[in-house]
Amino acid sequence: MHATFYTQPLWVIRMKKLKQYILIIGFAIWNLCMISCKNSTNSNNYPNDRTQSKISIKTSQTVAESIKQKSFSKDSINKTDFNLPKGYTLFEKIQGDLNGDDLDDYVLIIKGTDKKKIVVNRFDKKVDRNRRGVLVYLTNKDKTILSTENLNCFSSENEDGGVYFPPELSIDIKNGKLYVHYGHGRYGYWKYTFRYQSSDFALIGYDSSENYGPIINRETSINFLTKKKLIRENVNQNTEESGDEIFEDNWTDIDIKDLYRLSEIKDFDELEINREN
Repeated sequence: MHATFYTQPLWVIRMKKLKQYILIIGFAIWNLCMISCKNSTNSNNYPNDRTQSKISIKTSQTVAESIKQKSFSKDSINKTDFNLPKGYTLFEKIQGDLNGDDLDDYVLIIKGTDKKKIVVNRFDKKVDRNRRGVLVYLTNKDKTILSTENLNCFSSENEDGGVYFPPELSIDIKNGKLYVHYGHGRYGYWKYTFRYQSSDFALIGYDSSENYGPIINRETSINFLTKKKLIRENVNQNTEESGDEIFEDNWTDIDIKDLYRLSEIKDFDELEINREN
């Protein structure tokens, strides 16, 4: 038998050994697969630290998104959580210091939700014509106090602009002042400047620019504190591009006893500030 074993061809011996190796390797791989599957099953039931960390991060992100989407409120103690008046939804939120205490105050632009105000315009498009309003909260340490409320002073962003788009409203806080800005594309802009005083926001300034595309035809600036009005008129009849204007300044006094208050303005569209004498 011993001689017979060695009389087999070398390739047969090698093939047998190869088969043995294959069986051994296959068995080893099978064991590894079984162990891996078992560990995988266990890890699903009992997550390790790394898996637990990933789950915690995902949960935190979900909670953060949930908090971020919470509604805002007019009388909440928490400065990041405001409940809106009934019949209104949040349109925009702006924050910045409005009373010089280095704490963020909050301006909420709100919008009505009356379904009757959702109409079909002249282009057969359904638009929301609900008016917009403003809530201003001042922060005192960890509390927010409703300072100013005006629920319907701004028209809808979907008003009919005629042959052009309607003016675009934007709100900004800068250097402790509240700015209400209307941009009207190639026709220019107009802007109202409010300052906090006497528990409300008083209108202390007005600026406008009447344009023909990039060319400025007329600029107006009114300071209601000094009661001065400046009109800068472009007197260059041959103006062809921006920068060619030649302005002539005209200063006048304005007769005004009381400052406009943000809470008392019924409709910004009806303010005839530019015509004040």
